[in-house]
Amino acid sequence: MNNELLIKLKEKDRIVQRKVYEQLAGKLYVICKRYLKNEEEAEEALADTFFIIFTKVEQLQNPDVFEGWAKKIAVNQCLQTLRKKKEMLISIDDETFVEKHLADENAEFTFEKDILTLLNYLPEGCRTIFNLFAIEGYPHREIAEMLSISEGTSKSQVNFARKKLQELLQTQNV
Repeated sequence: MNNELLIKLKEKDRIVQRKVYEQLAGKLYVICKRYLKNEEEAEEALADTFFIIFTKVEQLQNPDVFEGWAKKIAVNQCLQTLRKKKEMLISIDDETFVEKHLADENAEFTFEKDILTLLNYLPEGCRTIFNLFAIEGYPHREIAEMLSISEGTSKSQVNFARKKLQELLQTQNV
């Protein structure tokens, strides 16, 4: 994004807002779907993300960081949704969770399918931490602060997710 577009966005120019939406909606939706399985929740998080982008854009000074700033807002909206649901249990005790869901789904994987498909088989808390660390690039310290957990819990959940994803890849011959 250039400085001129940022200025017009700060002025609430509807045409520029539409362009920004069209450029970022797909990328931000993918982020939302990585965290939220439910289609409606992902769409709501996306809508909330754009609401925040368009109402808080005046806080942004550097147009070069706009996309990263927008992605961070999307991640935070997803985390807020998960906190509201109070379903984000950080637990690796249920070893059968993945196998049970695989058996229920009878899913057929192809190499072209997004890793989202496999991530959806992980427990929600584990999937969230894996997304934050492996995909978004947050360090364990920040993840621990964001989710009010210990760094050790964050690290163990990433390791658990990697192990389960490797098992899923082998099972599905992806």
